[in-house]
Amino acid sequence: MTIQTSPADPKLPSVAAPVTTGITAAEALGWMHTAKFLTTAPQLHFLPPLSVPEIAFVGRSNAGKSTCINTLTQQKQLAFASKKPGRTQHINLFSLGKQGVTDAVLADLPGYGYAAVPKQDKIRWQQVMANYLVTRENLKAIVLMCDPRHGLTELDEILLDVVRPRVEEGLKFLVVLTKADKLTRSEQTKALSIMKLQAGGGEVRLFSATKRQGIEDVATLLWQWAHPEATSAAAAAASISPSN
Repeated sequence: MTIQTSPADPKLPSVAAPVTTGITAAEALGWMHTAKFLTTAPQLHFLPPLSVPEIAFVGRSNAGKSTCINTLTQQKQLAFASKKPGRTQHINLFSLGKQGVTDAVLADLPGYGYAAVPKQDKIRWQQVMANYLVTRENLKAIVLMCDPRHGLTELDEILLDVVRPRVEEGLKFLVVLTKADKLTRSEQTKALSIMKLQAGGGEVRLFSATKRQGIEDVATLLWQWAHPEATSAAAAAASISPSN
């Protein structure tokens, strides 16, 4: 199937790509819409041990993480955006799955890098997040939010270094370039090209909640990562089916 980007806008570069997924974009969005609050934890030892795939959303404060999660799940207040960026320092988990059966979990990690947070709090939280990214056993994918107008920050680079060994071992990785509507078409194309070089083999997508850009593409990709067996089966079936 071909993933279609949301309502065509002549000012936006196309990011559609032929991908065999075993699911339509509408079905992937329907799956994302099942997201429900599961639990919150200030430290790793408060997180429940889970066997289902976990997808973590990370990023600098004000990079648009909460907006991205709420847009993907079509729920306005699922991910809470604090009025004081960087102050909320809990890991929030959201369950996903139809018919009441949880088949994946979204982990919303607090934004980092906000200048008003005391240095000791920054250091403590960076250690907690690094430990989570390195040790969480059921973590299957990481989604890094990045405002393309500012590019990767020093803390983003540190995060990339932390997760690189796990990515090399098979952990999925996606950089979402949020607020893409703030850029011109040529600026979007340039930002996409630069980030693909910096992502170290990870996926990169342009995203705009305002223009509805990239929503279907990201939702479908996350469904694929949470259901690798179904995705592999669909790809295998497509490879042996006769050509039309």
